[in-house]
Amino acid sequence: MPREYFGVDHAFLPREELLTFNEIHRLATIFAPLGVRKIRITGGEPLVRRDIEELIRMLSTIPDVELTMTTNGTLLAAKAQKLTEAGLDRVTVSLDSDDDAIFQEMNDAGYSVETVLGGIQAAEEAGLTPIKINMVVKKGVNEESILSMADRFRGTGNILRFIEYMDVGSTNDWKLTQVVPAREIIEKVNRIFPIEPIEPNYKGEVARRWRYKDGGGEIGIIASVTQPFCGDCSRARLSAEGKLYTCLFAIQGHDLRGLIRNGSGDQEISDLIRSIWGLRTDRYSEVRNGKMQGKQKIEMSYIGG
Repeated sequence: MPREYFGVDHAFLPREELLTFNEIHRLATIFAPLGVRKIRITGGEPLVRRDIEELIRMLSTIPDVELTMTTNGTLLAAKAQKLTEAGLDRVTVSLDSDDDAIFQEMNDAGYSVETVLGGIQAAEEAGLTPIKINMVVKKGVNEESILSMADRFRGTGNILRFIEYMDVGSTNDWKLTQVVPAREIIEKVNRIFPIEPIEPNYKGEVARRWRYKDGGGEIGIIASVTQPFCGDCSRARLSAEGKLYTCLFAIQGHDLRGLIRNGSGDQEISDLIRSIWGLRTDRYSEVRNGKMQGKQKIEMSYIGG
């Protein structure tokens, strides 16, 4: 959330506009029979939500669903054990460099690499594994951290994932020239730590998997810009205020909070979700430089990664 757009005077949503934990749980139980097998709590930063452990406990009662969270890691050291006890299965942690100066240039967040690494260690000790480490790569800023990050996490059992810098939302002033293509990332890693491709875990997995030939584990590459995967995308996103989005690059959502609060039944809500999903035509990454260019997209901080 760039400070020039989201400064100290930014007006956040009133509490009453946010879904309650009971409403989130109800929607999750409606989604699950439609084929949902993974629920990911994202943000913004989910660990700043008061009593987040209670939401995890509620969601963990939904059968046959993996429960995960993506976090910046700043509060993870204090909360990892409580999250495990509440029923969280594993975490993904965002870390764009293991060099403090570069990390601050990427994030302008005011916390250190050491804090995030402490959170990762606490998550390991709490059993929130395998941990995935997300590194967004931006040309001219942190691409020199690719090898040091690979070296830091290989052999740890954690999975480092390199993500092409994307034009999510409208406030990051994205340019195609700032993208380090997945091909270049793979070549850079392979020159020092030889790797080979491996099969995806499931259809629609967003990260292409590679493993170290010496048995040092695996890495992932998320290449939404240069290798779009729209056709296999199986992700739906629910915002904190109850809007359903069928694409990370969406320009509008579908109001589910209104249905919940006007007394609609579970079947009515389920039918609407099924209809929205069946009619979706999202192909932003495939038409990035076409008719979608210039339209106001939802910020990633609003609907998660």
